Amino acid sequence: MSSVPLPAPAPQALPVDAMPPRLRLAGLHKRYGERVALKSLDLQLAPRSYVALLGPNGAGKSTLFQLLTGLFAPDAGEVEIDGLSLRRSTRQALARIGVVFQQMSLDLDLSVRRNLQFHAQLHGLPAALARQRIEEAVETFGLTKDLPRAVRELSGGNRRKVELARALLHRPALLLMDEPTVGLDPKSRRDLLGAIRADVAARDSTVLWATHLVEEAQAADRVLVLHKGVLLADGTPEAVTQQLGGGTLEEAFVKATA
Repeated sequence: MSSVPLPAPAPQALPVDAMPPRLRLAGLHKRYGERVALKSLDLQLAPRSYVALLGPNGAGKSTLFQLLTGLFAPDAGEVEIDGLSLRRSTRQALARIGVVFQQMSLDLDLSVRRNLQFHAQLHGLPAALARQRIEEAVETFGLTKDLPRAVRELSGGNRRKVELARALLHRPALLLMDEPTVGLDPKSRRDLLGAIRADVAARDSTVLWATHLVEEAQAADRVLVLHKGVLLADGTPEAVTQQLGGGTLEEAFVKATA
């Protein structure tokens, strides 16, 4: 991955504690039949933060992401992104979100360039600005030579880089990453984590990274442990370890979610 920097932060940025919440959840509740997938979840995420959503399979992570992206509606509760209600101001709120789904969502038969152009058009980016941002993105992620290639010709790691480049084209305030490193080799995983860190530092963005891998959560500023739709712990990796009973984060997590 190239060392080309991401866009510089705006001058005279407000301190984090003076900014409104990037994401606010109030009483978010979702059930499927008799099964409660999320139970009255209350949560606030600040700007300029990298937050890991740690939970085993079936914890409710994917359900939460489906609600945050408007794919499903909650049974109760509110979602606000930068103060915009997802229910009342759906279009404006969703425009502030970027998403990398667990399952790849690129068009395999289109070139890297066309996949990125299509996303830019969906977000209404002017053609000249779209070209500029695509050029910056592929240079940042070392994909310049792959622009004319069909996505199906790329490795798994490079496909993930295309998805991240696509998610960042419209400069989202909130980036949702749903287990994005599944199937990636260690270097690709490290590169992806590094790119996320760089974006948070450069743009005051907020990242919510869903994972079941403790090693990924340990690299986060803040860890949320979700189990059976309930938030069990919230804090720094060290604080969460203590909240769940001490030892290592992995030991505490396994014990709490067994």
